[in-house]
Amino acid sequence: MQILHDAEQLGRFTGLSMQAVYGGIDYRKQRELLQGGCDILIGTPGRLIDYFKQHVYSLRRVEVLVIDEADRLFDMGFIADLRFLLRRLPPYQKRQSMLFSATLSYAVMELAYEHMNDPLKVSASPEQLTAANVEHVLYHVGSHEKLPILLGLLQREQPSRLLIFVNTKRAGEWLARRLTENGHAAKAITGDLEQRVRLRLVHDFRSGDLPILVATDVASRGLHIEDVSHVVNYDLPQDPENYVHRVGRTARAGASGKAISLACEEYVESLEGIEQLTGFKIPVEEAPDELFVRPVPPQHRAPHGHARPTQSAARGRSRGGSKSGGRRGGAGPSTAR
Repeated sequence: MQILHDAEQLGRFTGLSMQAVYGGIDYRKQRELLQGGCDILIGTPGRLIDYFKQHVYSLRRVEVLVIDEADRLFDMGFIADLRFLLRRLPPYQKRQSMLFSATLSYAVMELAYEHMNDPLKVSASPEQLTAANVEHVLYHVGSHEKLPILLGLLQREQPSRLLIFVNTKRAGEWLARRLTENGHAAKAITGDLEQRVRLRLVHDFRSGDLPILVATDVASRGLHIEDVSHVVNYDLPQDPENYVHRVGRTARAGASGKAISLACEEYVESLEGIEQLTGFKIPVEEAPDELFVRPVPPQHRAPHGHARPTQSAARGRSRGGSKSGGRRGGAGPSTAR
């Protein structure tokens, strides 16, 4: 959808018709539009193959082929689907083919030489992988301290648009719920969400209606949202390359941004690989005690889905101590019941 939007902006005076097809939404509508023909077709492999097998469109007259995020397509297991489509295109000498990839693995290069005519390799290697305008900060904390320090950072930093990364779907849902319970509107975007829900969350985050988006790495690549002031690695990524992709969501197009990482005992082993890849040591800050904000106790859900405070939460509010400073009360999703 982002590529379609950019193509429409760039090609508004060309007279070219454009369409995007992808899973999870508007199956019949997309099919009907595609039957009418288009000049530029953008799509995910599964939906492209689906319509192709139904003879909704033909590949016989394709003049230009673009494979974007080739390394990611390999990682997600789409190589067989790519080969299916490539073998049904006109011969490589009769089309212009372009392949884009953040990293060029042997598998990606094999695909290029198999389906392209004498390919030319163009490499753009910046002096540093992360944007120069990103301020990197690292805090060494225990797992139980991550939520308290995050609440303190929200109070101190006052981010205008915040993207928080976690490593698992369960952690994302738990963190979004706990942030909301503590007065910070947040939603989680994960790989198994319906496309309609995912698009609505991205729209709300882009428009500013949703100030905090909690995401797994499904959102770290390709998601272009301007004015993300802060990125927080609530969990250090286990793949060092994902650190670069995550941090790249801020300080875009010359703007400045801040990337804050929380290194706990569960994921701190990833730090060495991240620093080797980026080529620099992430500056470490010692968090003062006042930066830790005690979260309110988690709310239990009533049988009909209504939130119901626990007895301990009620006692905490009556004492006025539910939001006092301190490092306790930040138990992660594994201990939240």
